[in-house]
Amino acid sequence: AMDGAPPPPSPSGLSAYVAVSQLLGLTLLGTTGAWLGRYRGGVAWHSPLQFNAHPLCMVLAMVFLQGDALLVYRVFRHEAKRSTKALHVLLHGLALVIALVGIIAVFESHRAKGIPDMYSLHSWCGMATFVLYLLQWFLGCGFFLFPGASFSLRGWYKPQHVFFGITLFILSITSCLLGITEMLLFNISDSYSHFVPEGILANTLGVLLVAFGLVVGYVLTREEWKRPPLAEELALSMDFKTLTEGESPGG
Repeated sequence: AMDGAPPPPSPSGLSAYVAVSQLLGLTLLGTTGAWLGRYRGGVAWHSPLQFNAHPLCMVLAMVFLQGDALLVYRVFRHEAKRSTKALHVLLHGLALVIALVGIIAVFESHRAKGIPDMYSLHSWCGMATFVLYLLQWFLGCGFFLFPGASFSLRGWYKPQHVFFGITLFILSITSCLLGITEMLLFNISDSYSHFVPEGILANTLGVLLVAFGLVVGYVLTREEWKRPPLAEELALSMDFKTLTEGESPGG
């Protein structure tokens, strides 16, 4: 596009699906808060309610913020690649910090109540997802944010980064679903089968998590909705390849 010309419009349907994803994301956050506030007493640090910070932080960080970080390259299609990349990294980094707070909350709560750690399937899947997510973030920064990696190495790693990004998002939602089920069985196991309001609300949260994941996944896997490379990005990539690989730009 010529300087001063308006950017081309987003592909048909993309804006609508992104808007739906954000509506679902805000709704699932509100539903999580309503569940914890109405039926679990709310959230408070260094108190018997400290555990409740765990589900709130994990839904916010590992689902909503992670999903939005994955959507950055679809939403900001015509902004500078460096700015878009920085936002992608920052959202994932913020998700890591908030998730760490949630993990600290559950360990401290278990310690205060004398509950053993890391024995359930939810805890195994959740901790593995967090550790792999942290590793993915460091590898992404090393390959794409800081100089040093060769063009061919970046080209090799990019498909792995994309695959594991989507995989970790799926694992995060799965871990949340396991955690919701575990909380319900611990707290209302005697009445859960009677369709009590808390069980219905928590099940609704689970459905919202799945719906959010499906909408985000659909946006990410539509080939025609991928961010097109800008002209200056193609030129920079060719220059970078020439400098690091010793190839001629027209090779």
